[in-house]
Parts: sequence; C-alpha cells; structure tokens
Amino acid sequence: MPPAPRIGLALGGGFARGIAHAGVLKVLERHGIHLHCVTGVSAGAIVAAAYASGTGADEIARVGSAMRFRDVARWRICRMGFMGSDRMKQFLSGVLKAHCFEHMRTPLGVLATDLCTGEPVAFRDTGDVFLPIRASCSYPGLFQPVSAGGRLLVDGAMSIEIPAVLARELGATHVISVAVPAPPLCRPPGDMFQVVRRCFQIMQRHSEQAWRNASDLVLTPDLKSIEWNGFDAGSELVNAGEAAAMAALPVIQSWLANQDVGERLGESCA
Repeated sequence: MPPAPRIGLALGGGFARGIAHAGVLKVLERHGIHLHCVTGVSAGAIVAAAYASGTGADEIARVGSAMRFRDVARWRICRMGFMGSDRMKQFLSGVLKAHCFEHMRTPLGVLATDLCTGEPVAFRDTGDVFLPIRASCSYPGLFQPVSAGGRLLVDGAMSIEIPAVLARELGATHVISVAVPAPPLCRPPGDMFQVVRRCFQIMQRHSEQAWRNASDLVLTPDLKSIEWNGFDAGSELVNAGEAAAMAALPVIQSWLANQDVGERLGESCA
C-alpha cells in the first residue's frame, strides 16, 4: 500500500500579488486539504509563515487586503538600497502566532539568496523566523540586504523563484507550487525599477524548469494587470487565488482518493 500523500505548498514571491496565496489557502482549508509543510520566498514567505504559525486563511486574506507598502518598509536610502525592512518585524508580530520555526504548527521553510555566492539559503526547523523572512523579501536595489550568520542575504527568488525543492526536503510527496509573477512589460521599461524587474523576469524564465520539475501541480492565478504594488486590489487578488485553487481541486482530491482506495484494499486483504 502506498504511503499517505504528504502535500507541500510552495509559494512564490510577487509583492502585493502574493495576497493571491491567501485565496489558495482558503480553498484548501475549506475542503479539508491538510498540508504537510509550507514553504515560501519573498511575499510567499510571509503568507507561508503566517499559515504555518496557525493563522487562518481568512485572517491572512483580511490582513493582506488591508496592508500597505509602508507597513513593511520605509525609505532609508543608503549605498545598498532605497528602503529598510525593519518595520516588517512589527507587522509579522501582529500576524504570526509563533515566532520560531520549532513552534510552528506546520513545518515551515523560508528561502533567501546568498548575495556573494548566489546560492539559495534555506531556513527551517529551528530559530527565529523574522530575520529569514526579511531576508527573503529583500528585493535587490529596492530593499537593503539583510546580514545573517556571516552572510549578506537578498530575495530568495533571485536563486529559486518557487521553493518546491525545499518542500520536498521537508518531506512532501506531492508539491503544489503557486506562481504570482508580475505582469510582463508590454512596452520598453520607463524607469529604473522596471528595468530591474524586467531583468529578473528574464533571469527567472531561464531557471524556472528546476522548480517546475520538483512540482506535481503548478497554480498560476489570473491576476491580469495588477502591478507589484497593487495592495488596493486585495480582494481581487484573493478571489483569483481561490479560482485557481478551485480549478485544481479535483487533481488534489484525486491524490487523497487514491490513498483511500489503497487503504480499503489493504483492509480487505488483511
């Protein structure tokens, strides 16, 4: 008899567009889909940590729809970036019910990128979650890098756009990856931030096969033209996440149904 499916959820980054992750979680929660683990990068790391700590999907959706960029960042221009992310700790304190990896209700993995080596750095199992999340959200050029353990860390999506492999390492047998990339540019970039964003899109397109190969199911909510800072479209983002999860629900339920059949066969043979 095959082992029971252990479903892992891997959440990608996308600033405000990451609010769509809450919609995916609402559907999984509503239909009793138990998650063995949850992993995230950037905005996905915030949602993953909140859910892993025990915060419900509805509450995550409410907080995400009400938040604004100033809640997690402030202008503090220096040679390494335009903004500091120290405000994020206060924000996370209000939405997370646990503040250490070992106290999470669901195993959690957060991914950042070592700015010197370019390699992914995984945080899991033990230790404070605030600093790894801040590091994972440190979009180069915009946010200042975060120093941790002798490393200088930036956004996890710089090395791996979606941490599907990390979900496998945490024991998931079936991985659902959720991608919420920014909309493609339809015209040449008009400012420095658009240039940087476009460069990252190009880079990630060439490396996405790695996380896709580690995924059993990929959800890409239809977020239309909502921009990276579109926090005022929170309800629309949540609805898009719900729609994507509902469309994929039959596949997820089939994993569990196959296990139920296996258990019944095992009982009859016994």
